[in-house]
Amino acid sequence: MIITFLGTGCMVPTKERNTAGVLITYKNENILLDCGEGTQRQLIIAGIKPTKITKILISHWHGDHVFGLPGLIQTLGASEYSGKLKIFGPKGTEKKFRNLFENLDIEITIDYDIKDISKEIFFENKEFRLEALNLNHGLPCLGFNFVQKDVRKIIMSKIKKLGIKQGPKIGKLQRGDSIKHKGKIIKSNQVSRIIQGKKITYIADTELCDNCIKLAENADILISESVYDSTHKDKAREYKHLTSRQAGLIANQAGVKKLVLTHFSQRYKNTQSIEEDARTVFDNIICAKDFMKINIT
Repeated sequence: MIITFLGTGCMVPTKERNTAGVLITYKNENILLDCGEGTQRQLIIAGIKPTKITKILISHWHGDHVFGLPGLIQTLGASEYSGKLKIFGPKGTEKKFRNLFENLDIEITIDYDIKDISKEIFFENKEFRLEALNLNHGLPCLGFNFVQKDVRKIIMSKIKKLGIKQGPKIGKLQRGDSIKHKGKIIKSNQVSRIIQGKKITYIADTELCDNCIKLAENADILISESVYDSTHKDKAREYKHLTSRQAGLIANQAGVKKLVLTHFSQRYKNTQSIEEDARTVFDNIICAKDFMKINIT
């Protein structure tokens, strides 16, 4: 699993930072969280083909989170995108998406499915699920979870010691069932162990609210907006954003393992004050940069 930061700036791009965009790569899935202006170019610079995108999750419809959609969709069409792109967002997303393309007079030539998110778990398969909760940003806005499911791993040394050969019996043990072997009952937990799935939380633009902590509970990685440090807490309150210290408090209270701060105001030439502000309440922090990658094992 790899997290690639495509845009770590707020509101407008700068020389160093593009607007919002984070990519979660997991096996054959490439899930794009927000799509700020220039996202497709960021993908290309990062060495990721835009046609690899399988899902787009839109947190809200402010321009710095969606202005990259028309270009990306048009590029997919010109590149003979062969998949079915799934797009999810807050209430009103389907209507806003269609209006956007109608006003631009762009024909969508790819196969796609777009849905307004109406429940906490809005996508699930055998390997992972996607969750969303409402945030407080003055318009419909969502935070997201990518939750990898636990997997049972067979301990092959124990299988060999018992003389169990490859076949249906191992399949049953893999599913958590017991088997009968050489007249004895072998329980799955005797020859396997559970590997706990990873959880990635993405908190987009919001003021501090209960759902921030609920969303991030026990996350392995919390990616949180952090437009200002605490010296500009009045501005954060006015525009319904988090300070870096508030992001640290969320990580602390939610039992997060690692906090990654992003979505910085262009007023900051570097992120030193932002990082120091968050470290007053939570220690395991990094500030994201465009094209930074995090490998999760």
